[in-house]
Amino acid sequence: MKEKHYSDLGETLYSEKLSNGLRVYLLPKEGFHKTYAVMTTDYGSIDQSFVPLNGTAPVTQPAGIAHFLEHKMFEKADHDAFDTFAHFGGSSNAFTSYTHTSYLFSATHHLKENLETLLDFVQDPYFTEQTVNKEKGIIGQEIQMYEDDPNSRAYFGTIANLYPDQPLADDIAGSIESIDKIKPEDLYLAHQTFYHPSNMSLFVVGRLKPAEALGWIEANQAAKTFSKPAPIKRILPPVSQQIIAHKELVMPVERPKVTVGIRGNDDLPTGINRLKYEDAISLGFTLLLGETAPDFLSLYDQGIIDDSFGYNIELQRGAHHVIMAGEAEDPKAFETAVLDILHHATDKLEAARDRFEAVQREAIGSTLSSFNSLEAIANQFDDQLYGDASLFDEVGVIKALTMQDVIATMQQFLGSAGISVQEIVPGH
Repeated sequence: MKEKHYSDLGETLYSEKLSNGLRVYLLPKEGFHKTYAVMTTDYGSIDQSFVPLNGTAPVTQPAGIAHFLEHKMFEKADHDAFDTFAHFGGSSNAFTSYTHTSYLFSATHHLKENLETLLDFVQDPYFTEQTVNKEKGIIGQEIQMYEDDPNSRAYFGTIANLYPDQPLADDIAGSIESIDKIKPEDLYLAHQTFYHPSNMSLFVVGRLKPAEALGWIEANQAAKTFSKPAPIKRILPPVSQQIIAHKELVMPVERPKVTVGIRGNDDLPTGINRLKYEDAISLGFTLLLGETAPDFLSLYDQGIIDDSFGYNIELQRGAHHVIMAGEAEDPKAFETAVLDILHHATDKLEAARDRFEAVQREAIGSTLSSFNSLEAIANQFDDQLYGDASLFDEVGVIKALTMQDVIATMQQFLGSAGISVQEIVPGH
């Protein structure tokens, strides 16, 4: 078992790659009574077209199948995994993103039993036509709920506008029409291909003894038989820079909502330099539009933005973008002000040099404080996006960044970016 100590954090991460390919990460935390575990497959809603494991011909599955599979994994022939976790005092959940599906639990006792439950239910699929058809109604209601939610429509609609010719344009849950096409054999095929241990990781953090926990995991996996690991052949449409520049939706909202999406079209660096890129973008937007930025305060005082304003930076497999959103009495003024700041970003960043160290210290403090949350550590950990680097290297990366790094990275990101503006206006 590998052991890596991070002196900045006072943390030691233990890791092991099992013979079946499963990547295991263990982070003991003294003083915590709870343990949190998340098992993740590198498979999300955009992975609709692929060559099945041990197959030769590509297949395309209905939009929303990764999310549908996540829902169905808990139900077995004679029990429900939620009940098993509850029996051992565990609380469980799962979530699907564009590129990942994760299953998790938290517990204060019976770590061995809860770990075995997690591994067993994720690796043992059970689907029938009857249970699949029943789930279509449940997920259909969930889809309708998000369709009626203006915040959801604003956020995910903007991503669809930024990538109209990519699977990112499809809702993570799919549509009522697409999930109606899902059959048990589709779910089994997706599970066989993407839920192989070699495409998965297990992260356990909290009250644990690394050698003991690893022994339980190894014994569980050794008792199972898996196909030989093989590279997954994902099939995505050709990348283009096509976007939908502007869209307006009419919904029953009290105040207009405006969302500005910025799609990165630049080539991302690899390894730890990718983490450096993401942190530089984060510092750059904090300097431009963080709550202490002069432009933020000015727009706030003018009533162009309010407390609802915020932005989110996303960097994932195959895409990176920034989404800024808020309510606005005057959507055009909101749009004009934000786009003007982006257009003059370099000059505004040059003028913000005296604030750089304070923003940098704040980012370091925020990162350090996140290590007090077991959930934050496990859910933010990604062992593939940044090569050999991970969130454990982030404090060092932020410390090493200079103002010139931030300006250069923002110029790289914004220089070729595509921008889409979406408005949700009141109406019926």
